[in-house]
Amino acid sequence: MSDAYEDLVERIYEAAALPDLWPAALSEIARYGEGKGALLFTSRDADFRAVAAPEIADVVAAFVDEGWAARNARPARLFAARHAGFLTDLDVFTPEEIEADPLFTEFLRPRGLGWGTASAIVVPSGEQIVVDVERPYAMGPVPPAVVARLDALRPHLARAAVMSARLRLQAVQVAAEALDMVGLPAAVLGRHGQALAMNRGCEALLDDTLRAGRRLAFVDPKADRLLAEALQSAADGAAARSIPLAGAVGRAPAVGHLLPVRRSARDLFAAASAILVVTPVARGNLPGLSVLEGLFDLTAAEARVARAIANCRTVEQIATESGTSPQTVRSQLKGVMAKTGVGRQAELVGLLAGAALPGS
Repeated sequence: MSDAYEDLVERIYEAAALPDLWPAALSEIARYGEGKGALLFTSRDADFRAVAAPEIADVVAAFVDEGWAARNARPARLFAARHAGFLTDLDVFTPEEIEADPLFTEFLRPRGLGWGTASAIVVPSGEQIVVDVERPYAMGPVPPAVVARLDALRPHLARAAVMSARLRLQAVQVAAEALDMVGLPAAVLGRHGQALAMNRGCEALLDDTLRAGRRLAFVDPKADRLLAEALQSAADGAAARSIPLAGAVGRAPAVGHLLPVRRSARDLFAAASAILVVTPVARGNLPGLSVLEGLFDLTAAEARVARAIANCRTVEQIATESGTSPQTVRSQLKGVMAKTGVGRQAELVGLLAGAALPGS
């Protein structure tokens, strides 16, 4: 093999450990495959994440911004082929299909592209990573010799993808075990809510509080609806969310905290999307203000109102004692109830005092 090939292989393995190196490596892959640019991406329905060579970064940004991910038939055709190598557009589409597909005629060709070759790689987290080299339309279809050249790289790309995914999953497991050391049951969740790792404290909650499956779920239907909403919000970039869990015979109530993981835009292999931490609420032991703030993401003012309500103070009494208006206190109380997921003041008192939630 040539020095250029060996240097490219080395770049690929470096990028596997250091995701910020992928754009430069993809530039080299594109040149090696006679393309204008290359990208790595994952695609599921309209969920599209990619890291691209600088030469086509603006094209990829437009692809996402204009909603083409939901209209892109390329990944489905590629995955269906189950081919352990690179395939061209003409391998998975007929010429007539290409001419009728707006992705080619309305998006790629106006940008000087329109011929691609790609390979799908499955990694341990269950994601399918696609390596895609985009070729200028003026150069014509990708020739077999270029496909063969890229096929020689494919084993290294696959090993690099698997290595990256395993490194990230190991980091995920370490994070979960670190929380176990401070007595917090925790699970690290993937982009679709599946449990990638959980510590021993979390495993002890299975069947009783949590249910494993395609998505980690709460046994309590009300809490699980809130969890499903929180997972969707986390995927959309929302902040942390706290979910009250009703107590039951032999089980104290608890609070589930869903903490979004802010992934690097250049790291497709950071499988973790959120961390779920379950904090038991001690019965009969009203939490302090700082604890309330942390448990339910309350502001300081909201925490004071929550604690006062739990101490059976009325809105009017709280307003007088705090020097604010009843309207302000009601607004703060509304915020508390929204963040704790309860619908009545009695439920809020029960939650904060460690009692079972009525009607749950």
